[in-house]
Amino acid sequence: MFFNTLSRRFLGLAAIFLVIVEALFFVPAVSRFRQNYLQNQLELSQQAALAVLATPGDVPAPDLEKQLLDNAQVLTIALRRPQVREMALRVENPPRVSQTYDLTAASDLQLARAAMRVFLVPGNRVIMVIGQARQSENVIEITMYEGPLRAAMVNYALRILYTSLAISIGVALLMYLAVRWFIVRPVRRVVANMSHYRANPEDAGRVIEPRSGAAELREAEAALRDLQIQLTALLRQKDRLAQLGGAVAKISHDLRNLLTTAQLLADRIEMSSDPAVKRSAPKLVNSLSRAIALCERTLAFGRAEEPPPTLETLRLAPLIEEVVHNECLLAGEKVSIRASVAPEVSARADADQLFRVLTNLVRNAAQAIDGAGKTGEVVIAASREGAGTVITVADTGPGLPPKARENLFQPFRGGARQGGSGLGLVIASEIAKGHGGSLGLASTGPEGTVFRLYLPDAS
Repeated sequence: MFFNTLSRRFLGLAAIFLVIVEALFFVPAVSRFRQNYLQNQLELSQQAALAVLATPGDVPAPDLEKQLLDNAQVLTIALRRPQVREMALRVENPPRVSQTYDLTAASDLQLARAAMRVFLVPGNRVIMVIGQARQSENVIEITMYEGPLRAAMVNYALRILYTSLAISIGVALLMYLAVRWFIVRPVRRVVANMSHYRANPEDAGRVIEPRSGAAELREAEAALRDLQIQLTALLRQKDRLAQLGGAVAKISHDLRNLLTTAQLLADRIEMSSDPAVKRSAPKLVNSLSRAIALCERTLAFGRAEEPPPTLETLRLAPLIEEVVHNECLLAGEKVSIRASVAPEVSARADADQLFRVLTNLVRNAAQAIDGAGKTGEVVIAASREGAGTVITVADTGPGLPPKARENLFQPFRGGARQGGSGLGLVIASEIAKGHGGSLGLASTGPEGTVFRLYLPDAS
């Protein structure tokens, strides 16, 4: 389409606005032309009437009378004086008058209506015009055909139309060129820079330099520059982290193999009859087990690329009951796990990924209670909230320590228990974000901890 660019749309709008302005100017201009035309007829008619009345008692010759009427382009001429109406000139058998216009009492709106009626009423009507000459106090009354007036008005209207079109085209083209130079050209420079930067975003030399003279475009260029600088830094950091992650994964893999061998040897040491060895062996075995588990979780986190969730509306009660059943088998006798979910509560989620999130939350809560060495309870509750579903996992454990709260949802730093890596919460948070929702800490303290998972009905 022609109007698919900013400059062409501006050209079209400029042309439309100019046409509207010219249309508003057209009516008063044509009305003023008609008024001047009729006023000129009145002036010519007065001169003809005065020429005849200057010799009272003499009847003008028919040829002279016809010549005077033709020169004024009228049919009859009459002068109105105080209490007297005197016919000065007239054609033989004048036709009947169709419309009378009194210029002495007409308002601007009435004059405009009369001017437009000239174009709308067909035929060569006979009209009567009443007015005053500019240098006389006498009122003149003339009758005339409207055809010559219409022809003169049409010619004048065409001149206005052609002039307006020329002005409109010229102004529109100037505005079109101005828009292309002052707006489109800077925008294209920004677009070209974005394309150039996209080809190699890690090259700091491709970052745009603000140089537009317009304040708005300069602000946009400055914002784009800041964004590109931050993105370049993030990409460099990502590369460094990827390289570091690859090295850590290799080290973790080799370290896991070494620790597995050490664990096998520790199992044999545990069979020793030496009392001191028997007391130390279990601690050694537990330490090795935790080290191996940390290596495995590190490797798993490095490989983790969660697929997009397959969202569907599902009932939460069966899924949460399954989580409770599985975790009750693993939890100690001191921990009670139960669900508090109405059968009709549903959520829009991926069943497998939601199962993993709830399993991580419940297992962390059970381990916190067990690690405190006291009995406690974990409750999973769900309810509708606005245009989404809220699932809470609450425990009666000792609460999160300050360091764990500061580093919550950060890998290898947010673990609340000794030997924990905090990867479970990180993975659960990523899954929640993939659903368009959020996972956060609602509250924590001596009375327990509550995590809140929100799942919206639509992204």
